Parts: sequence; C-alpha cells; structure tokens
Amino acid sequence: MNKILDENYLDLIIDNTLLGEQVQESDITRLNNMYSILHVLREDPTPCELGQLYEYYSFPSLYTPMAQAGIDDAGVSSVQNNPYLALYGQGILVGVIDTGIDYRHPAFLDKDGNTRIVSIWDQSIQDGTPPAGFQYGTEYGRDMINRALRAENPLDIVPTADTNGHGTAIASIIAGSLNEDNGVRGIVTQAELVVVKLKKPKKNLLQISFVPEDAECYQETDIMLALKYLEGVSRSLRRPVAICFALGSSQGSHSEFSTLNDYMDRIVLLPQIDIAVAAGNEGNRRRHYFGAAEAAPYTHSFELKVGEDEKMFAMEIWSGLPARLSIKIMCPTGEYTRVIYPQLESCNAFNFIFEESKIWVNNITLEKENGEQLILIRFEDPHEGIWTFDLENLEEEAYTFHAWLPSGNLITDETYFLKPSPYTTVTMPGTANNLLTVTAYDPQTKSMLAQSGWGYTRDWRVIPDVTAPGNMIACAMPNGLYGNLTGTGAATAFTTGVIAMLFEWAVVRGNYTSVTGSNVNQLIIRGADRSNASYVFPNPNWGYGILDIYGILSKLNL
Repeated sequence: MNKILDENYLDLIIDNTLLGEQVQESDITRLNNMYSILHVLREDPTPCELGQLYEYYSFPSLYTPMAQAGIDDAGVSSVQNNPYLALYGQGILVGVIDTGIDYRHPAFLDKDGNTRIVSIWDQSIQDGTPPAGFQYGTEYGRDMINRALRAENPLDIVPTADTNGHGTAIASIIAGSLNEDNGVRGIVTQAELVVVKLKKPKKNLLQISFVPEDAECYQETDIMLALKYLEGVSRSLRRPVAICFALGSSQGSHSEFSTLNDYMDRIVLLPQIDIAVAAGNEGNRRRHYFGAAEAAPYTHSFELKVGEDEKMFAMEIWSGLPARLSIKIMCPTGEYTRVIYPQLESCNAFNFIFEESKIWVNNITLEKENGEQLILIRFEDPHEGIWTFDLENLEEEAYTFHAWLPSGNLITDETYFLKPSPYTTVTMPGTANNLLTVTAYDPQTKSMLAQSGWGYTRDWRVIPDVTAPGNMIACAMPNGLYGNLTGTGAATAFTTGVIAMLFEWAVVRGNYTSVTGSNVNQLIIRGADRSNASYVFPNPNWGYGILDIYGILSKLNL
C-alpha cells in the first residue's frame, strides 16, 4: 500500500534540509523546495511519541469547515452591470479545497448541460488514476465528467460525491450558474472550477492528536498537496486561479509561524494565484483564554469546564517570550498533578486515584518552529466538571499567555473556559502574513456575525483583513437542492469570487498581467469600505473594512 495511505506509517512534515542521505526516496513525499512529508513506520504510536521521539511541529495539524443573500452589498452588481467592466470570471479558474462537490448539480453546468468543472481530484478514491506527479486519489477530467452527466447513472462513471455539502455550497457561492427559477447564482458565473476533495486524516494522527475518529476534519499535508495540485493546473492551463480555503484550525501558535502558513504565504507571492482564507467561527464559542501575571509571585490560575460527553481532546498554552512557565493541574475531584517544568523534550502521563481521567502533558520550552514555549495537554476520558491550571514563571517576571481549545466539531460546546476572551480567535492559517483573511457580517443588520473570529494575532498584527457577507448566503446543496450557508467560510467564498473578478480585469483584459495574489489582496484592503464613522480602521473585528470591489476599481480610476 502507498505509504501516504498506509495506517502503519506516520506522516511527519520535515524541512528538506534535514533529509539526510540515509532517508530513502520511497519514504518521502515532496511538497515543495522547502518541505516534504516523511513517512515513518509506527504501527501503534503512543501519545508520548509526540515530544519524545518526534517534535510537535512535525505532526500535521487538523482543519475543520468554517461555515453552516446579498450580492449588492459588496458592489458586485454595480461592476457587473457596467458594460465597460462586466466581470464574470471569464478565463479564470476557481480552486476549491474542501469536502468535494456535487458535480451533477445544475449550479455547475453551462446552458448546454456541460460541466463547468475542469477537473476534480478526489483524494479519498483509490481505484482510479491519480493526477500526474501524485501518488494517491483519483482525478476526473472535464471529458469524463461530461460523459458521466450523459449517463443514466453518473456515479457509475465518476463516483465522487460531497456527502457533507460544505464544498458544494462554497463552490456555488463563488461560481454557481444562474438558477432561472429562484435567481440564485454565484459571483463569477463564467469562471471554471478545479476541485480537490480532501481525504479523511490518518487514524494514527487522530489518535496521537486526541481527536475522535468521526470528527469532520482534514490533514495539513493533504491540504498542502491540494495546493500543489491547484498551482500545477493553473500553470499547465496558463490561467489565473483564485483559491478558496474555507477551513481552519485552532492548533498552532496563532502567529505567522506554521508550515501551512508559510506554504500559502509563498504561493500568493507568485503571479496570477491568490488564496482567501476564513477567519473562523470561534469568536463566541468560549474556546480561547488570555492570561497575564504582572506582579510577584508571577502566578496565574484559570479554569476549564469539561462537558459530560467529552471523550478526548487537546488544549494548547502558548507563552510569550521570555517567560518559562511551569504548570500544575487540578482535576474536578481535587487531585493535583505534580509541578511540570519546561524541557526541550518532554511528555508526562498522569492517572488519577478517584477518577478514570488520564492526561498527557508536554511542557516544551522551545517549540522549534517558532522558538517559543508550548504546553500541550491531552485528555482521555476527562471527568466532567471544573479543571484548574496553575502557571508560574520561573523567570520571576511579568508574562502573558494564550490557551486554545480545538475548533469546529472536534469538541462539544459543553467544554469551554470559564473566563474566555473573544480576541485572538482567528483560526490558522488566517494568521499568515500575505493571505487575505476574511471575516463575516450580516448585510441586513449591518452587524458582525457573533461567531466570527476576532483578531489580533498572538504577535499583535491586525487581522482579519476584510469583512464580507456571511449570513444566510444562498447556495447549492447536494442532490440538486438549494439552501443557505452562514459563517466566515461563506464570506470567504464570496470574497474568492471578487478575487476572480480582479484577476479577469488584471490578467485576461491585460491591465496588470504580472499581478500576484499579494497584490490583489492589497487592492482589496485599500478598496474596502471604511465609511462607518463609528469605528477606527483597521480593527480586530472588521479589519480594514467591508469588501467593496466597486470601491477598488474606482480607486484605480476606472
């Protein structure tokens, strides 16, 4: 079996400079000139292999979907109704990395009933031909999809489907064809789609990350390979691509540092490729805690309520330099762990006398990806009730720290911090430097969605970048249905459509053919609507303002 699929192998992210001559080529999957996936034979990994054998940053993070009508609110109709502009995405590719797509839906067909999808890479189907240069999954091209559409049972020919519906909804908000009966359509109805359906994560990664097997989440390395695929399709067809990434993760430092952040940041510096990412829906879910100790004895305690149905989960604590924090944990029955001091390589397992809870604590003094301290706490069968965490700075000086719980459905809503902070809840990779991070508002009430992630980053940069419509956005759903989508994922899809419009203006119409994704993002930020005098821009809720493509093009004197 291919090692990238084999459950007996761990997938670890490694810097290419660390690949020694003793590493066999068959044990690695190349991502780019910076990173590779190293496949390590570990048939039954134990929790302490994270921290003792392999470093935290080498394990792929897990990403969850970031969503659950108002075209005029972003100035889209004003541009499309202008005969000198009329930007509908002609000649542009839209890339969607998500839960798949219902290719049979009318939203993805042209007027002749042919598909508007260039290709689908379904990473979860292994009995077909993978894309050139890739080792797993099955690629379905336009001709095969059209042949399936003409068949009595299309799924016999192209068996890919979207059982979740998130990917179908996202793709339709960006580029869905007009439905004459209900008036629903996407932003760029003449763009064409390239879709990657992500496979489920390896069970060994879920196991070592303490994530239930039935959780809806996706593996960082599969996402990076999906990006590599979309970039390759764009280059082979010589067409710009606007990529929508409507997934997010609360794993990681919430600063600029992470492998996926860096990978995406580099992509958008290239000509004719851009990525919009969701700010996440963690703003009001009570899954972030911010703490500070400003005076001696430089200790701080905080509390976590664990729900009755919680089986397993992980929590991360990130301290700011130059602090070195020790931690002691009290379970709901009053038992304490010993004090756990920071070490370069650490993993401490604890059982409790009066309950069945088990926890594993990694107090990593130097997390090698960003050089800062990380305390990773993983819970198995945690006792319901209040858990208390006592921190002390060994440096005997003031410090701050952040703690995060997992995003999306990786935990229940009954597990939360007792004194949470809505700030710094933008999910990764929304904290990257060059990407366009999108949050959501309700165009009808002119208010932010309560669940939208708030800035800043942990290193105090302003995010999100821009705000877009994200409440009850009309969309396609699997099996020919229509519905609506709410959340920052919907807002990101909306924004991706605007990116496609700008690519059409810049590249297809010859106004700025060397434009990079980063250039497009700067244009969107500059052109955002900041007319609301009640706010100072930028700010950690609305970013630099409300998405407004008409404002963008007006500032270019068009």
